Amino acid sequence: MTAVEQTRHLATAIPGPKSSALIDRKTAAVSRGVGTTMPVYAARAGGGIVEDVDGNRLIDLGSGIAVTTIGNAAPRVAEAVAAQAGEFTHTCFMVTPYEQYVDVCEHLNRLTPGAGEKRSALFNTGSEAVENAIKIARSYTRKQAVVAFDHAYHGRTNLTMALTAKSMPYKNGFGPFAPEIYRAPLSYPFRDAEFGKELATDGELAARRAISVIDKQVGADNLAAVIIEPIQGEGGFIVPAQGFLATLLAWCRDNDVVFIADEVQTGFARTGAMFACEHEGIEPDLIVTAKGIAGGLPLSAVTGRADIMDAPHVSGLGGTYGGNPVACAAALATIETIESDGLVERAAAIETLMKDRLHQLQADDDRIGDVRGRGAMIAVELVKPGGIEPDAELTKALCAAAHSQGVIVLSCGTYGNVLRFLPPLAISDELLNEGLDVLAAALKELA
Repeated sequence: MTAVEQTRHLATAIPGPKSSALIDRKTAAVSRGVGTTMPVYAARAGGGIVEDVDGNRLIDLGSGIAVTTIGNAAPRVAEAVAAQAGEFTHTCFMVTPYEQYVDVCEHLNRLTPGAGEKRSALFNTGSEAVENAIKIARSYTRKQAVVAFDHAYHGRTNLTMALTAKSMPYKNGFGPFAPEIYRAPLSYPFRDAEFGKELATDGELAARRAISVIDKQVGADNLAAVIIEPIQGEGGFIVPAQGFLATLLAWCRDNDVVFIADEVQTGFARTGAMFACEHEGIEPDLIVTAKGIAGGLPLSAVTGRADIMDAPHVSGLGGTYGGNPVACAAALATIETIESDGLVERAAAIETLMKDRLHQLQADDDRIGDVRGRGAMIAVELVKPGGIEPDAELTKALCAAAHSQGVIVLSCGTYGNVLRFLPPLAISDELLNEGLDVLAAALKELA
């Protein structure tokens, strides 16, 4: 494969004629329910660039929603996938197992937080892994109820839609949903400040608020699990106040409740640690991973304490494609790349660069209400000038302006007013700065 040139280049307007033709074909062939963020069709990608079918080279600040963390078509991954595909592509681990699955589980047990004995199980998607984590917790505790949090996103299957907080577009019209799902308030420092500085900065206080709701509405005797993203993804890249996660975990341990960390978006070096839980010094009972785990191939996992993971009966976990050998080969190459190329440290360097630039913009523009995140998982929350009222229209316009100039950015947040940045860790500082230059110019034009 020829390397993709690492420069932004607009050969045509966005979209170009070939992408426009494909848009027409999509409309005729693909369900309307499958939406797309940008009106371009990818042809090649690598490093910090996605090249479309018209020859436009776009700066990638999205990584396919945190999937191509180590860079698209990363050399070790491409080689490993090709080699494995030449040997065999599928046998089903539950029929005739293979070493690659075991290798991935051994690495997950080694890498995830916690020093005790651990086990792992492999699946295909983040949603599937979340569902299995809930199954495991219910099997272990013999209890049914599950608590998720405000602004949470855990997937699009029936159970994970119930866990997800945002109705449109994820839940609207798709019910009824799985029962015994409850919701508690999250620590959201930027918006909690409206109710007092102490609540915004004291994670233990915010956790006590959540625990009070859980005690009243569910009760620990009925509660199998608490599931939370250490840094919320779709909800707006919300980083809870220090102490929030640790206090919740301590309460779970005291009450025989399984603490599940959903690290689907935050895992595998994305936040400047291998897993976001490490920033808080916590060791979850179960940790759910996907997205960045396999360099772009579909793979997910649940990893956790051996006694919990071994609770389900034999053959109670599995799936036809779970831990596919080609995806496992990609995961092993991804982990090697992260560790050999110092990508945890690279994510921390990206955080410094991006926050410095974004804080400079914030100082001159009161529409940037908050700059937050960790590593290469950074967001700005956009508000109406002079307050904290969400400005979804500005966010939408800013995304459209960036897209037209060849910069891939994504929005998120319960209120649709958060611009999120998930650059691949293989991106250069030059491309990062250029992408931020484009956004700064667009923000100025939209004043």
